[in-house]
Amino acid sequence: MEKKKYVYHFSEGNISMKNLLGGKGANLADMTSLGIPVPKGFTVTTEACNKYYEDGKVITPEVISEIYVKMTELENLTGKKFGSLENPLLVSVRSGARASMPGMMDTILNLGLNDKTVEVMAKLTNNPRFAYDSYRRFIQMFADVVMDVEKRNFENMMDKIKEEKGVKFDTELDANDLKKLVIQFKEFYKEEKGVEFPSDPKIQLIEAISAVFRSWDNPRANVYRRLNDIPGDWGTAVSVQEMVFGNKGETSGTGVAFSRNPSTGEKGIFAEYLMNAQGEDVVAGIRTPKDISQLAKDMPKVYEQFMTIVNTLEKHNKDMQDMEFTIEDKKLFFLQTRSGKRTAQAALKIAVELVEEGMLTKKEALMKVDPKQLDTLLHPNFDIVALKEATIIAKGLPASPGAACGKVYFTAEEAKIRHEAGESVILVRLETSPEDIEGMVAAEGILTVRGGMTSHAAVVARGMGTCCVAGCSELKVNEESKSFQIGQTVYHEGDFISMDGSTGNVYAGVIKTVEPEINGYFEIFMGWADEVRSLKVRANADTPKDTAQAVKYGAEGVGLCRTEHMFFDSDRIMLIREMIVAKDEASRRVALDKLLPIQRGDFVGIYEELKEKPATIRFLDPPLHEFLPHADEDIKNLAKDMGITFKELKATVESLHEVNPMMGHRGCRLAVSYPEIAEMQTRAVIEAAIDVKTRKGYNIVPEIMIPLVGDVKELKFVKDIVVRVADQIIAQSGIDLKYMVGTMIEIPRAALTADLIAKEAEFFSFGTNDLTQMTFGFSRDDAANFLKHYYEKKVYEFDPFQKLDQVGVGKLIKMAADLGRETRPNIKLGICGEHGGDPSSVEFCHNVGLNYVSCSPFRVPVARLAAAQAEINNPRKK
Repeated sequence: MEKKKYVYHFSEGNISMKNLLGGKGANLADMTSLGIPVPKGFTVTTEACNKYYEDGKVITPEVISEIYVKMTELENLTGKKFGSLENPLLVSVRSGARASMPGMMDTILNLGLNDKTVEVMAKLTNNPRFAYDSYRRFIQMFADVVMDVEKRNFENMMDKIKEEKGVKFDTELDANDLKKLVIQFKEFYKEEKGVEFPSDPKIQLIEAISAVFRSWDNPRANVYRRLNDIPGDWGTAVSVQEMVFGNKGETSGTGVAFSRNPSTGEKGIFAEYLMNAQGEDVVAGIRTPKDISQLAKDMPKVYEQFMTIVNTLEKHNKDMQDMEFTIEDKKLFFLQTRSGKRTAQAALKIAVELVEEGMLTKKEALMKVDPKQLDTLLHPNFDIVALKEATIIAKGLPASPGAACGKVYFTAEEAKIRHEAGESVILVRLETSPEDIEGMVAAEGILTVRGGMTSHAAVVARGMGTCCVAGCSELKVNEESKSFQIGQTVYHEGDFISMDGSTGNVYAGVIKTVEPEINGYFEIFMGWADEVRSLKVRANADTPKDTAQAVKYGAEGVGLCRTEHMFFDSDRIMLIREMIVAKDEASRRVALDKLLPIQRGDFVGIYEELKEKPATIRFLDPPLHEFLPHADEDIKNLAKDMGITFKELKATVESLHEVNPMMGHRGCRLAVSYPEIAEMQTRAVIEAAIDVKTRKGYNIVPEIMIPLVGDVKELKFVKDIVVRVADQIIAQSGIDLKYMVGTMIEIPRAALTADLIAKEAEFFSFGTNDLTQMTFGFSRDDAANFLKHYYEKKVYEFDPFQKLDQVGVGKLIKMAADLGRETRPNIKLGICGEHGGDPSSVEFCHNVGLNYVSCSPFRVPVARLAAAQAEINNPRKK
C-alpha cells in the first residue's frame, strides 16, 4: 500500500487539488504552473490537519519528517539555508482552507529569525533597520498566534517608544529603536511564558504549523464555518513559503489588489499598497496606503508587470480575484490569489459582465454568487462610513438581515403608539409572542434577550423583512423601570440604539441607514436562474401585502398562508376571543360568522395579487391560549371590554393552560374538537376563490392544508368537513372550481405513515420547523440556551433550525416523499419551514424530488438561485 503523502511542493500540486491543498495551496500551485513570480514553498495538507486532531493535537514524527524533507528541498531551490549563519532562509506560515475564510485563521511572517540570524540578515542586506523590524514583527506574531500572548502588549511597548521619540509612524523608528523593542519583546515573552523565546528555527516552524492547525478550531473560525456551512472535518492546509520582504526600504512594498472593485463591481483594477511595509500594515490601517496608479509613476516596469499578471489571473480563474503582492527591491512577487469577497450588488454586476465579456457561460456565472448574499440586497443597510465610527454595545444572533435605528420601547402597545406618532421604534422584549405582532409590524427592528434563529421573533421578522437580533443574552431587561442594562450602562425607554440583523451587532445611538438599490443586473441574473432551475419557489405570506412583496421578488405562488396571523390585528382579535370564550357551539358560530367576511376578504386580496399562481392555505394551527392575555391586569381589562367578569375570563384562560402547548390542543385537533372552525375557514377560502374567478376570470385552484396530522383518520375527519362545505358552496354558485386538500407533514408519525396519509392527501407540505423540534425532541425557542454548548463541545456543528438536518429529519422527508409517491404518483410535494430559504436545504429538496420550496418573501431570490445551483450540480431527468 502506497504511503500517504502529507506535504507537497507548489510545483507538485494543481488547482484540482483544492480539497487536499486548501484554496491557498491549490492557487499557489496553479500560479506557479503559469510562470507567475511566486515565492517558492510547500503546502502541508488538510489531511495532515485532520490527523493532527485525531492524534490528540500533535504533529506526529512521520509528518514532521516530511516537512523537514520539503524544507531541505526548499533550501536547495532557493540557495538559502534554514537557520544558516551565512545565508538564512526565512519563511511565512499561512493557513488556507478549501473555502475562503478571510481573517478567521492565523499567519506568521519572518519565521527563522533569532538573535544570530538577525545579525546575518542585517549584514547581508546592509540594512539593520530592516532586519530588526522583521525580527520584532516575528516575535510579536509568534507570541500572539502560537503562544497566546496578547498582541496589544507589544503594541503598547511600541507606542511608548514612538511617544518617547516624538514620532507617529513605525517607519520613523530606526535600527537602535527596533533593537530595544526586540529586547523588550523577548523579556516580556519570558515573563509571560516562563521560558526564553524559541531560537531554533525548526522548533519555530513546527510550533507555527501546529498553531495554524489549532486556529482551524478557534471561536471565530467556528462561528464563521457555522454561518457559511463549512464542515469541521474539512480542516485547513498550511502553506510554508520563502519570505520576500516589502519592508527593506523605499524600493520595497506590499499591497492588496482586486481585479474589479469589490464594493461596486466596476471593471478596473482596484489596489492599494504601502512602501517599506509588510502585509499586516496594509490591513491594519495605521498608515494610509497609496492607490496603485502611483506605482505607475514610481516603478513603471513593476506596474506594467503587475497589471499583466492581475489580468492574466482574472482570465485564468474566470472570476474577480483578490490578490496579495510584495515588491522586494523593485522585484514583484504574488503571494496569493483567490476569488474575492464582494458585496451582493458587485457580485451580480461582475457575474453578468463576465458573461457579456465571454469569459463565463450563464451556468458558470450562476455558480459564482453565494445565494445567501442576495438576502442583503433587499434590506436597508448601514452607511459604511458611519458604521466605522459606531460603538458596539452588545451582540446577539443575526436573526433577520438589514439595519435598523430607533428609540427603545418595551411593549407592543407602546411601539405601535410611538410608530403612529411618527417615531422610529426598536421593540425590545425578553421574547416575542404572537400577541406582539402589532408592535413587531410597527418596529424598525426587533431585539430579544431569548430565542434562537428560528424563534417566533426571528421567523416573523424575516417574513416581514424586518431587522431582528435575537438571543442577545447580554441585555438585562427591567420591564418595570422600562430599561435595559449592558454592563454598567443603562438604556431607558426612548433612548436611541441601532442594530444590524446581518451581524447581530447592537450599537449605541443613531447610525445612518441607506435603502438597498436593486438594479438591472439583479433582474438579468435572476432570469438566468429561473431558466435553469426545475424546483419551484413559493413564499410564506399571510396578507395581500406580503403576497405582493413575494410576487415582486419572483415567488411562483404562496406555499404557506398562516391563517391565524390574520386574527391578531386589533379589530379582529376581539372576535377570535369572543369565539374562544363562547360557552357552546351556537355562541361559537355567532363569533365565527363575524370572522368569516374578514378572512374571506384577506383571501380575495391574496388571490388577486397572485392572479393564477397557487396558494396553500393552512387552517388554524396555534393553541387558543395564544390569543388570550395571561397577566391578571390584562385579563381584567379584556373582561371589561368583552362585558364578562374577570372570574369568567380567568377561568377560560386557566382551562386553556397546557403543560406543553406545542404538543397540545392545536392544529387539526382544534378542528376535531370544534368542526365549526374548519367549516368557517373552508367557506372563506372557497367563497373568495369563486368571487375572484367570477370578477377577474382567474383560474384559481385553492390548496387547503390541514396542519399537525399524525394519523390518516384525523386527516379524513377534517377533510370530510372541508369537502362537504366546499362542494355545497361550489354547487350553489354554479361555478366550476377545482380545489385540493392536503396536509402538513410535521409529526414524525405522519412521515412514517405517509403512504396511508397519501390516500387522503393530494399534497404534502413539509413543516420542517415542527418536524425538526419533534424529531430532535427540543424546543426551537429554548434550544439557543444550550446549543451554544453543543457547538463549543463539537456535539453539533450547526443549528438544525437554520440548516436542515439531512441525516435525521432529511431521512424522514425522503421517506415520506417516497411513500407518498407510491400511493399517489402525482402527489405535489413542497416544504414550507424556515429551511425553505436556506441554500443547502434547498439543494436537499431538489435532490429528493420535491416540487417546490416556500420561504419568507425576502428570501425568495436566495431560494431561486439555490435551486438553480442545485440543478446545475445535479440535473433532474426531464
